[in-house]
Amino acid sequence: MKLKFPNPGLDDRIPSHKDLERMENEEAKDRPKWDNKAQYLLTCVGFCVGLGNVWRFPYLCQSHGGGAFMIPFLILLVLEGIPLLHLEFAIGQRLRKGSVGVWRSINPYLTGVGIASMLVSFLVGMYYNTIMAWIMWYLYNSFQDPLPWSQCPLNANRTGLVTECARSTTVDYFWYRETLNTSANIEESGGLQWWMVLTLVSAWTLLYVCCIRGIETTGKAVYITSTLPYLVLTIFLIRGLTLKGSVEGIKFLFTPDVNELMNPSTWLDAGTQVFYSFSLAFGGLISFSSYNSIHNNCEQDAVIISIINGCTSVYSATVIYSIIGFRATEKYDNCLGNNILQLMNAFNYPEGTITESNYKDVLASLNHTNPAIIQGLDIENCNMQDFLSQGVEGTGLAFIVFTEAITKMPVSPIWAVLFFIMLFCLGLSTMFGNIEGVVVPLQDLNILPKKWPKEIFTGLTCLVSFALGLIFALRSGNYWLALFDGFAGSIPLLIIAFFEMISVIYIYGVDRFNEDIEFMIGHKPNLFWQVTWRVVSPLIMAVIFVFYFVTQISKNLTYLVWDQEAVSFPTLAERPYPAWINVIIFILAGVPCLAIPGAALFKLIQNKCCKKDQRQDTVETVDRKIQMIENGKA
Repeated sequence: MKLKFPNPGLDDRIPSHKDLERMENEEAKDRPKWDNKAQYLLTCVGFCVGLGNVWRFPYLCQSHGGGAFMIPFLILLVLEGIPLLHLEFAIGQRLRKGSVGVWRSINPYLTGVGIASMLVSFLVGMYYNTIMAWIMWYLYNSFQDPLPWSQCPLNANRTGLVTECARSTTVDYFWYRETLNTSANIEESGGLQWWMVLTLVSAWTLLYVCCIRGIETTGKAVYITSTLPYLVLTIFLIRGLTLKGSVEGIKFLFTPDVNELMNPSTWLDAGTQVFYSFSLAFGGLISFSSYNSIHNNCEQDAVIISIINGCTSVYSATVIYSIIGFRATEKYDNCLGNNILQLMNAFNYPEGTITESNYKDVLASLNHTNPAIIQGLDIENCNMQDFLSQGVEGTGLAFIVFTEAITKMPVSPIWAVLFFIMLFCLGLSTMFGNIEGVVVPLQDLNILPKKWPKEIFTGLTCLVSFALGLIFALRSGNYWLALFDGFAGSIPLLIIAFFEMISVIYIYGVDRFNEDIEFMIGHKPNLFWQVTWRVVSPLIMAVIFVFYFVTQISKNLTYLVWDQEAVSFPTLAERPYPAWINVIIFILAGVPCLAIPGAALFKLIQNKCCKKDQRQDTVETVDRKIQMIENGKA
């Protein structure tokens, strides 16, 4: 099936299969190519597998029934993730262009799909590299013994500890005060923090060096950035399994709550996580696949990378929860030990009378016989499940929970260095794809001179991103980053992916697409691909969009602030966004989405104006000929 769609002109026509064979020979000298298949796969794995696999997936598992969440995740990975990944690989390899060039080749009215991908890659890359700067800051501070977040600093008079740190925890204080120096709210900018500006400069400079010549340089870097995280994860797993309580954490992760399977939000979050974990709709994967040989088996690549991605999510969650189990056990033991000590002192029990095994029975008995004394003690509720579920989402997992667990390990600086090197490699390999998703479309759009080498395009992208990204180096930067993360990299990607699927299957034509794949890999896509491309994947994306839209509309927009004035400190308090923030949200989420119809409308107006000019030229030409004839007769 193919929809009738206006196609003005043949400037961007799609080459035939014979043309492709000829083009590949002509491109051998000029167009970049992967040195080998391993380099291409590692780059794609590095782009797909990122920080979200390490800190977002474990949190979703914990909040949606542990092992029960993995059931919808794996189902939707097969029905949503793999088909769209195969589609992006195939169309990029077939048309041999970046995201703008691909959709403009299919039809000039679809140029906005590529522009939208470029805008999202730019916005996401801008804040994602700020996270890289944070990681570099922690990595730098990890080369100290003791670790700076393991103890509170002295106050100005050196007579005691800093009050804010003493009231909170050492890891919270180092994150919110020493690193972010966070302001009271998003409206209080607080000025630039010089250490954040320096780390941001370092992050963008290093990224530019790695991406300076596109895949010629990133293709070499991925041998380290895409493989080292797996080595470090394995080291942490081995170490984690030797720690007390690690098994409790893993059990907590994989213990299924089957009731969660009936919860629509579980399926919604699973579908969203699948979508984000593949880095779909950014345009980077389309660009990467365009550098392949025309007869590369893109179907096999999609399946291999999908399996690696899914397994990495589960593997990293296992590693993370082995460490979280250790941290929770430490907290539980300290809580229980403090309670036992209070009971022994209050009732003059000899040492060893109350143990972990008889604690509950002794406490229940004393509460029955001496309730007044028990109520006067500061007895805490020591619940292992509560400790296991504390603060495991997003940056809180990396910069608070995990850093706290590391301080409890012997030779903690070594583990800190390993952990932040792993995060840095994960983030850097993801940024390679984001930069590719901006630079190649810029070249396709011909906004800047064609003669400029890729080094200049890459440099300008990094420079502009750094300049605009200085907003994240403000004291309110953490709040701005959360805003960008919540809106720039969410609904626009879903809209873009939906248009990609519709454009290829119903505008380019599924029959033509099948023939192209047969030409490239030797056989037509099987029934699974046909059903998911035509019906299942678009339907899943439409359902996710509707649920996302409904949930966003029905809730008040709030953000979390570090509340120093709270009675129970430390705490993150919810605050409503100011009214003007809606303008920013529209820019982040609305502008990329509107680029799709906007570019189509611009092309339509341009074509009508051109036709009018052509008709005017024709009329003037006829008039001149008539005048010449009349003059001749005279």
